[in-house]
Amino acid sequence: MSDQQPTSKSVPARLRGAVAAARRSAARRPVPWIAGGLAGVLVLGSGGAVAVAAATMPSRPVAAPSTSAAPRTPASTPRATRTPSAAPTADARAVPDETTGPKALCTCTIDDAASAAGLGSFEGFVMDAETGETLFSKDGDEAAQTGSVMKTLTSATALAVLGGDHRIPTTVTREADGTIALVGHGDATLSAGGGTVYPGAPTLAQLAQQVKAQLGDAPVTTIVADDSYWDDADAWDPTWPENERTIGYQPRVTALMVDGDRANPSAATSPRSTDPVGRAGAAFRTALADAGVAGAADAQVVQRATTSTDTIASVSSQPVSTLIGQMIPNSDNTLAEMLARVSSKESGAGGSAASLTGVYQDALAGYGVDPAGIAIKDGSGESAANAVSPSFVAHLMVRVAAGEEGLGVLSESLPVAGVSGTLASRFTGANAVARGRVHAKTGWIDSANTLGGWIDAADGTRLTFAFYAIGSSRAAALPALDAVTAATYSCGGDLTSS
Repeated sequence: MSDQQPTSKSVPARLRGAVAAARRSAARRPVPWIAGGLAGVLVLGSGGAVAVAAATMPSRPVAAPSTSAAPRTPASTPRATRTPSAAPTADARAVPDETTGPKALCTCTIDDAASAAGLGSFEGFVMDAETGETLFSKDGDEAAQTGSVMKTLTSATALAVLGGDHRIPTTVTREADGTIALVGHGDATLSAGGGTVYPGAPTLAQLAQQVKAQLGDAPVTTIVADDSYWDDADAWDPTWPENERTIGYQPRVTALMVDGDRANPSAATSPRSTDPVGRAGAAFRTALADAGVAGAADAQVVQRATTSTDTIASVSSQPVSTLIGQMIPNSDNTLAEMLARVSSKESGAGGSAASLTGVYQDALAGYGVDPAGIAIKDGSGESAANAVSPSFVAHLMVRVAAGEEGLGVLSESLPVAGVSGTLASRFTGANAVARGRVHAKTGWIDSANTLGGWIDAADGTRLTFAFYAIGSSRAAALPALDAVTAATYSCGGDLTSS
């Protein structure tokens, strides 16, 4: 406030100064927007002039009253007046001379798209990544099944627990009397050779050559296949449909396997066996024989924990950052389960499926998001018993989109609408407007289709979001999810919930 008394300047000039002061006051104490305007009375000095000003949002300019009206002339006989308090000084910014009236608040809604029948029981949440403002929420705080959007949480957890440079080893130990052990530590990319969906993966041939160099002409009579790095008693979640294994989307989750236990190592979707550990042992026997290890072709394969710490051969996976880059675009369930279990084991939680909720909560809290209430049954999102709210996903995606805390590799791996990964063929027709602007992880299980990530909207606003279509068919859900996402892109920062 100024210490100066009012001067003899004209009433309109004083009025403009008062309006400018009111604008500054509104910026400090926002006034709710009321359609049609809320009248406020300003009494200016001894002249008794009265102006009516409409209340507006603080971010919208307040129009000055018209200067075309002649100022009211004071009466010739002076009236007794109280000494006015110090008047506010005028804002340094120019005030328009013409009355333009209050501007309407820009709004945009996605309510119609979010009500589409194809979305089934819909949950959704959208926020401004820069300001943190919630722009849309439809049951956004309700924890629900995520589908493969879960893989974004798995990636963030692995990066927090293991780090992007961590590599997963597979070793061979030497026991007595011609016995060696192939010891798994969770690397599902270990390859038997003859093709792989994981470029750069380590191979059994590399291990076999190291074994040959160590043993020379000494024979091998027994090969131990050791998957005891974690307990394989919960290798298959009871909520997973069995056909996920037989069709080829999901293996049994064991710490030792080769080629993700695929029947065809070169095919991402390929039937998996009921005994990935035994299959790995048999493949290693073949690799040893091919490397010229004496007796290997006839060696017995047994499954148990090794009794030795004498390591004679070792290979390692690609870095975790590379594994995430291989997992996210094609939604690889195998890598997701491996990263989840290895994260649990390396954090000291044992590697069981039952430990995952606590492991994820501890890791994700480090990104500044509140993980209370999430329930994690697996790393891939395959289980309908997983429970994570769209709001949580959207808040995590703020960090992902910014590439903070080492999350840049996840951001760069997300499929892009109409361009890459599982979104390459999506966002067609009217929804093509958002092609190239939506970076998101898809999710699909029998009971839900989901999408979560970030959007560079039409007006330049960066939004983060998660949308769940629960209970509808995939054929109906996908175009409906694309439509509500494209509508969000078009609204941008003007998006509001009804």
